[in-house]
Amino acid sequence: MPDGTGLDGLRHWVAALLAAATGGRVLPIAVESPDAPGATGAGVLTVDLGGALGPGAGPGVAADVAVNGPLGAHFLAWEYAAAAAAVTLRVDPFAEPAGTADDDAPAPDTGPPSSVEGAIEVYAPAGAPTDLAGALRWLGDGPDSDAHLAITAHLDRRADSAVAGLRPLLARATGRPVTFGWGPRHPGHTDGSGGHLQITGAVTDDLEVPGRPYTFGELQAAQAAGDRRALARRERPVLRLHLTERAAGVAQLLDTAGRTRT
Repeated sequence: MPDGTGLDGLRHWVAALLAAATGGRVLPIAVESPDAPGATGAGVLTVDLGGALGPGAGPGVAADVAVNGPLGAHFLAWEYAAAAAAVTLRVDPFAEPAGTADDDAPAPDTGPPSSVEGAIEVYAPAGAPTDLAGALRWLGDGPDSDAHLAITAHLDRRADSAVAGLRPLLARATGRPVTFGWGPRHPGHTDGSGGHLQITGAVTDDLEVPGRPYTFGELQAAQAAGDRRALARRERPVLRLHLTERAAGVAQLLDTAGRTRT
């Protein structure tokens, strides 16, 4: 978690580093603030990045470890920590992640959406409710109450940045560990035993990829489909929500998630 020192973006880099180095054996969750849902709990080691607050320094602060230093020192310290964690878990921190799904893997949600609500198309997996609120509750309930929920947004991390607010909303509603990341992310780092929520969006202003017979929007869509195929091969539940109008879709999704209880 960040502590107001200006190193807010560091948490996402640390989370990705630890997940990759440990082969998914450690589940890092980058939370928004010391009092954010998921920052504490059983089996959770809470780390304050920046060290300005220190462990137990004030209301809402419950860090087990406070890490202080300039940005370069953080890079070195966390790379060393990731390697040490991997060796402790008997994982090769330099091993290549498992490959993505092969060409014969089933392609999920190739048909029409399960339902359309406002600016959101819902592509619910078999056996799940087809409405937006019901599908979110179904994904949050999950067969394993200890498993995490991974949110991956294949959107614009600047223009659509508000969608990151979905993480604390679902963490509070489900009481489960919830991660958030911007796609594409290698399936080996987002696999785990939990459910997956993938968010995609319509592209209105697309650009050609220089020297390639496709656009950036088509490339992004293909990367999202590749992640879904890889997760389908691992038999992981995947709920895909497609925003037909991004700003309205994000607002609608946050509103629905804020009213969802599992």
